Amino acid sequence: MSNTVLSLKNVTIYQENRVILSQVNLEVKEGEFLYIIGKTGTGKSSFMKTLYGDLPLTEGSGTVVGYDLVDLKENDIPFLRRKIGIVFQDFQLLPDRSVNQNMLFVLKATGWTDSASMQNKIDEVLEKVGLKGISNKLPHQLSGGEQQRVAIARALLNDPELILADEPTGNLDPQTSAEVLSVLKKINENGKTVIMATHDYAVIMKFPSKTLKCEDNTIFEVVQKTV
Repeated sequence: MSNTVLSLKNVTIYQENRVILSQVNLEVKEGEFLYIIGKTGTGKSSFMKTLYGDLPLTEGSGTVVGYDLVDLKENDIPFLRRKIGIVFQDFQLLPDRSVNQNMLFVLKATGWTDSASMQNKIDEVLEKVGLKGISNKLPHQLSGGEQQRVAIARALLNDPELILADEPTGNLDPQTSAEVLSVLKKINENGKTVIMATHDYAVIMKFPSKTLKCEDNTIFEVVQKTV
């Protein structure tokens, strides 16, 4: 039986005292791939932020990768985020550092100390996303798709239990979006749980999977053909 990676029960998500999503009930098992869709402002990003501790959970109950979101303390958040790989729309790479240095920055910040082990891990994750041999390039020397694949590789560094991808194709053209999704699906096929917020319906049609929709302060599962 698969382990539960995420469980939310009767959760209401607030942003600045305003209800964003209410009565959220969700269970995600290890190895699932889940889309979160909806128009801008319907709660996709707030949902994601709740999962990685950026928004506190104050109503309902929830656990993610073994952490209780209600009882989550400030000093727990770095440890929670080591078990979650986060991919953002705008890549968030350090512009003045090479790909390799971007990766080293994350590893050192999360407690790695052995140089050989760090380099082996960097080489491993870059190979997983099909970017072997670009480690000395600066972000501006890469295409948008390559930068996003670097961001995915970075999210894999600490072997997370869960990948959260918040609009990872939002700044990319359709062909590049499909390439990035192909990488995420391959990572999922290798056993990683992936939750992806998106408004890119073309990608969903190309790579169908379980889909939840944010609308009217609620979140509910939709059948693929009605997306």
